[in-house]
Amino acid sequence: MFKRLLPLLPRARLRAFGKDTRGYVTVEAMIVLPALLWLFGVGWVYFDVFRQQSVNQKANYTIGDMLSRQTDPVDDSYIDSAFNLLKLLNKAAEPDSSMRVSVVQYRADGDNWRVQWSEARGGGSALGTADLTGYAERLPVVSDAAQLILVETWDEYAPVFQVGLGDFTIKTYSFTAPRYAPQLVWASGAEESA
Repeated sequence: MFKRLLPLLPRARLRAFGKDTRGYVTVEAMIVLPALLWLFGVGWVYFDVFRQQSVNQKANYTIGDMLSRQTDPVDDSYIDSAFNLLKLLNKAAEPDSSMRVSVVQYRADGDNWRVQWSEARGGGSALGTADLTGYAERLPVVSDAAQLILVETWDEYAPVFQVGLGDFTIKTYSFTAPRYAPQLVWASGAEESA
């Protein structure tokens, strides 16, 4: 008879433990609270990264659209103002944000793109025609002598909480065709970068 009760004893204790509703909220909270706070931090950081990426891309589109509607020649002052607008829209500090505006033209006779002019602000360098080899796959099919305005931005992002995601650079890129004029001209004339 004792042998028949032996296997039932652990089951009975497990059932009793499972039905027991006594406990201390503070002990349970101390066990669960760190995990909940960590999950909250992870959610906050990843949501903020996607939010900042979206803000940066919208700011990039705004600069590109603004330049595409320009009919007068563009100068340093205009690009400086566009960079200030970018920093305002991104809510970024100058050392953390960079921008490059380039106007490229397609040449059907050589089946290649050439840089007409390029300006960079906040770090980085102007785009040269030799640098365009990496851009050919990212540019659309256009007619001969068509121009595109390339706007590239870089913004350093530092997460609020350290949850496995370190500091990194958010890069955005867009191209826009000039809308009201066939080309976007630099004020000192059409400079070609080599």
